[in-house]
Amino acid sequence: MRKAILSIAILGILFSANVSAQTETSGREKVYRATHTKVTELKHTKLKVNFDYQKEQMNGEEWLTASPYFYPTNELILDAKAMLIHEVALDNNGKKSPLKYEYKDDILKITLDKTYQKNQDYTVYIKYTSRPNEVKQQGSMAINDAKGLYFINAQGTDPELPTQIWTQGETEASSAWFPTIDKPNQKTTQEIYMTVPDKYVTLSNGILKDSQKESNGLRTDHWVMDKRHSTYLFFMGVGEYAIVKDKWKNIPVDYYIEKEYEPYAKQIYGNTPEMIDFFSKRMNYDYPWAKYAQISGRNYVSGAMENTTATLHGSDILQKPGQLIDENTWEDTIAHELFHHWFGDLVTAESWSNLTVNESFANYSEYLWNEHKYGKDQADYHLMTDVNRYIHNPSDFKKNLVRFNYESREDVFDLVTYQKGGGILNMLRNYLGDDAFFAGMNDYLKTNEYQNAEAHQLRLSFEKVSGKDLNWFFNQWYFGSGNPKINYSFTFEPVKKQVAVTINQTQDQMFEFPLAIDVYDNGKPKRYNVWVKADAKNTFNFDVSKAPDLVNINADGVLLADITDIKTPEQNLLQFTNSKEFKNRYNALAGIKDQVGKSPAATKLLAAALKDPFFRIRIQALELVDLSNPEQMKALGADVEKLASNDPKTLTQAAAIAALAKTKDKKYLPLFEKGMGAVSNAVKGSSLGAILAMDPSKANSLADKIDLDGASDDLQAQLLPIIVKNKVVSQMPKIARLVAFYPFIKFQNPELGKSAEEGYNWIMSSDNLKATESVTKILGYAKNQIGDNPQAKMMVVQMLRDGLSKKMELLKQNPQNAASINKQIDVINKAIENYK
Repeated sequence: MRKAILSIAILGILFSANVSAQTETSGREKVYRATHTKVTELKHTKLKVNFDYQKEQMNGEEWLTASPYFYPTNELILDAKAMLIHEVALDNNGKKSPLKYEYKDDILKITLDKTYQKNQDYTVYIKYTSRPNEVKQQGSMAINDAKGLYFINAQGTDPELPTQIWTQGETEASSAWFPTIDKPNQKTTQEIYMTVPDKYVTLSNGILKDSQKESNGLRTDHWVMDKRHSTYLFFMGVGEYAIVKDKWKNIPVDYYIEKEYEPYAKQIYGNTPEMIDFFSKRMNYDYPWAKYAQISGRNYVSGAMENTTATLHGSDILQKPGQLIDENTWEDTIAHELFHHWFGDLVTAESWSNLTVNESFANYSEYLWNEHKYGKDQADYHLMTDVNRYIHNPSDFKKNLVRFNYESREDVFDLVTYQKGGGILNMLRNYLGDDAFFAGMNDYLKTNEYQNAEAHQLRLSFEKVSGKDLNWFFNQWYFGSGNPKINYSFTFEPVKKQVAVTINQTQDQMFEFPLAIDVYDNGKPKRYNVWVKADAKNTFNFDVSKAPDLVNINADGVLLADITDIKTPEQNLLQFTNSKEFKNRYNALAGIKDQVGKSPAATKLLAAALKDPFFRIRIQALELVDLSNPEQMKALGADVEKLASNDPKTLTQAAAIAALAKTKDKKYLPLFEKGMGAVSNAVKGSSLGAILAMDPSKANSLADKIDLDGASDDLQAQLLPIIVKNKVVSQMPKIARLVAFYPFIKFQNPELGKSAEEGYNWIMSSDNLKATESVTKILGYAKNQIGDNPQAKMMVVQMLRDGLSKKMELLKQNPQNAASINKQIDVINKAIENYK
């Protein structure tokens, strides 16, 4: 599972001290979450299903083969949420014998015909109706709905939405569409017969064995999965998709894509075979399944889901050339979900408490792929961004990575399990070395393949391979919470010619860890690797020829810690020009933020950064440059001009154009006008902003050329004030994801929040059904991400009520448009009810 984050808006909710959303409710007594006791062992699940599009229900027949796990039993207990149960029988080679059962509170208790012993199989037949819209369980911040089976535009009433069906099993929602034991430590083979209108294609786990035409324009597809996997990974997808075929070795790799995006399928998904090859070789364990397919679903309830052999992505994966030339923003997610096919699908967490053995690895796979494909700088940038999200969210500091006392199982899908967990694996890799780390992963997979495991088994595999005791590491990082909070100082002893470096930990629970320290002697760094004990104060002495120019701790960037670091511009320049590691260069550049234009060393650092081989550093420097300052223009202007015209990365070109725009110099107008004809959305967006800074009257004619569908957060934030100020009506529906959260954005970015508020009021004062629906849809999606925070919910409701008042006033003034405006009033009222 890759979580969906409503980025700018939700970050405002998550990280604002005043309205931070909490998924764990403080003050309540925590309950120990034991691994589910296995009374029954599922063996095989056979389903025959068809769909009622009008009622949004599914008719199902199930043949469930099982046996007692260990102790004899005459009972089978299944999860079956909000179903109608029509028949339950024992199936003995096709002969059905009715069985007694009780169905209550979403639990189906079946009394078997006798007491069965361990490994004595039986098959139960169940005829049922799945009613997903009757399911009561709630979603979470990570997965915003939990009804298992989703009909999208089932009656075809929305001309802008395709008709689709898809399922979402994680965490325990598969039992909303077939009776099962809905726990991660249950694994079973499966087969599904899906009867659908012949115009639709289907996708499920495993291989399509057969496809038969039926009467009345229907077709039945038979999908078979002959290897065991967990029930939450069962999947069905139905819709009008093009199937673009690819392969890895002899394994089919298919991309199910909406037909509008078929020409771009290989641009979006095309690295998948190389990913499969890379991960197979890195872990010395070939991709273990018969095929790999990926599909996207509209109105998806999260980011993406690793259903075995049939990954489901949210529709944000659907990108066009203007976006893809800048960056395939979904590539990390593609890697993430694929990697789950080893860590999560092949070997599965035995309980949600141990979700780290699924999700932390999938998170870290993003690092591994970036390192392989784009280099270590890109990987380190990605990891730093991830870890910083955890570091800057104080509510996660007290959460263990392995968590046995969560309030809700959905709570573990958080920044600790994902982002912090990935950073922890990077530390473990650094400590063990690559050979031992990847050999340990291989041992874990081979030892536990097609089974379940927990963090202790992970530790044992790494210990078995490396010969090292790792309890110290797992106790503090897996079974403990928090991270080191460090400040440091150094003093020079002229007689001994030594520098004493003191490391202070200021958090309550002390950590021990290896630490890389660079000591700069005569302008050049020498690296020392020391061991910091679990004490509040550690001091290390190093030989030097004179007082060091600079001491830089965590010089390899590996330690997951919150470090207080204050350096002069001269020291930051020294660090930047003598460091290979991305994080050292990034931190040095960040360290001069307040010194730009005030210090010659800061200007020299910017000049060096503009020539850095890594484009993220060049972009970071461009964001600090102020070419309206004559001295900076003289020192840096020529370099920025070159980047704007010739940089190989369009994102860097866009940042350089934005830097030149600050000059408001008309000599750059031809460059900006050329940028408006670029394929790149980012270059177009920066060029538009630059032109409008000189001539606002061109807003409507030029803003229409920007495709904001799926645009980056930076581009949306950049263009929002332009669209709102100039009332570019064609872009009104596309600014919803920002304007819908203006109260929260104002906490983080008052200037952007003001534009977002103006945009919201503009939409609510206009007769624009599509824009109004876009606002209410995005708020509906955000409901579970906001969580149980009453203040945040109250803010949303008040905002919607303000919008409702504006629509009522609009209706008074425009009674001739009553039909359209009343629809908008209805969707706002429904949104308000949804938040009560």
